[in-house]
Amino acid sequence: MSFPRQLTSVQSISLSELCQQYGTPLYVYDGEIIRRQVARLQEAFSGLDMHIKYACKANTNLAIMRLLRSLGVGVDVVSMGELHMAAQAGYGPGEITFTPSGVPFEEVKEAVEAGAVVNVDSLALLEWFGETYGSEKPCLIRLKPNVAAGGNIKIMTGHRDSKFGISVDLLDKILEIVERYSLKIIGLHQHTGSDIKEASAFLQASEVIFEAARHFPDLQIIDLGGGFKVAYKPDDEVTDMAHLGAEISKGFQKFCQSYGRNLQLWFEPGKFLVSESGYLLVQATVVKEDPARTFVHVDSGLNHLIRPMMYGSYHHILNVSNPEGNPSTYNVVGYICETDTFATDRTMPEVRPGDLLAFLNAGAYGFTMSSNYNARFRPAEVLIDQEKAALIRRRETMDDLLRSQLDLA
Repeated sequence: MSFPRQLTSVQSISLSELCQQYGTPLYVYDGEIIRRQVARLQEAFSGLDMHIKYACKANTNLAIMRLLRSLGVGVDVVSMGELHMAAQAGYGPGEITFTPSGVPFEEVKEAVEAGAVVNVDSLALLEWFGETYGSEKPCLIRLKPNVAAGGNIKIMTGHRDSKFGISVDLLDKILEIVERYSLKIIGLHQHTGSDIKEASAFLQASEVIFEAARHFPDLQIIDLGGGFKVAYKPDDEVTDMAHLGAEISKGFQKFCQSYGRNLQLWFEPGKFLVSESGYLLVQATVVKEDPARTFVHVDSGLNHLIRPMMYGSYHHILNVSNPEGNPSTYNVVGYICETDTFATDRTMPEVRPGDLLAFLNAGAYGFTMSSNYNARFRPAEVLIDQEKAALIRRRETMDDLLRSQLDLA
């Protein structure tokens, strides 16, 4: 990502005018960036039968999902809610993969009956799947490769202590259950985590999966998950997709040759596809001078973008209204009655009350992790694609907050 020094428009659409029309805070997504990210991944693995499954937990707006589907991207869901959203966005059953994490077996049954292919993540679920379906329904098995990789322990999923997947150390038990029920295992899956910039982590995990795959004669798919790193700061290191593609392709082709036939290679990126496309636009409400530091209060908070408080994540912030202002250092904070900090000791052009600020990298795990904490409304969302802006979610109202409550007075 090339970080702009200023950001006043997206695809020639004025951000200030969008905020005047729809108010702030406002989520805005750039469809061209999503198209670019899909193309980057496709180009990196152009020599393989590679399939992209969008991990839609990153952003479940139907317009975003429809755009990705139009680009030939499948979808990976982790709940029945996401599955129904995927269907609403036009995905057919054969395009949906269901990757649960310790959910009730009835939910898995509902997903299977809806036509999704399931990634089995525990021995207990594998046993149930065998008892329920035998060889009638295909499934994938999610293995835990016991590889620690990623930028934050909270989003690492392939290490030994992770709750996700079945440890490769239990391969004998997996094979015993598969044989007992004549299970139709069509793929092996793993996901090591997020923000992985080195090819070595993917290669290490893939070697574990390739070795395990030799025990399953009828595979069609090897699924290496996602976790490619995107840029959060200027000059931030990112995953070298060309190098990663070349290295994994070489190892995958070697595996397929020894396996005896060519398989499909799947990836399940979420953040990589949509993070850089998103901007959260907020308005500065109060600039508070304090002996310790200067605070910029904005009309949003952790209820709209929880990642800085939850993960300590960095979001670059641009002053849309005053990009040429003299640099000053601020703490940018939200309006929630809670410690609610977006940025600490952040230097940016002078911020004045009323200025429009843009938080970058807000396309993934922004709106989807938002809440109504403090009885605040969630923002509207706008998609800009092919130089046209469309409202894809209206701002919430008090009626939305009260709709599911029952008044016993």
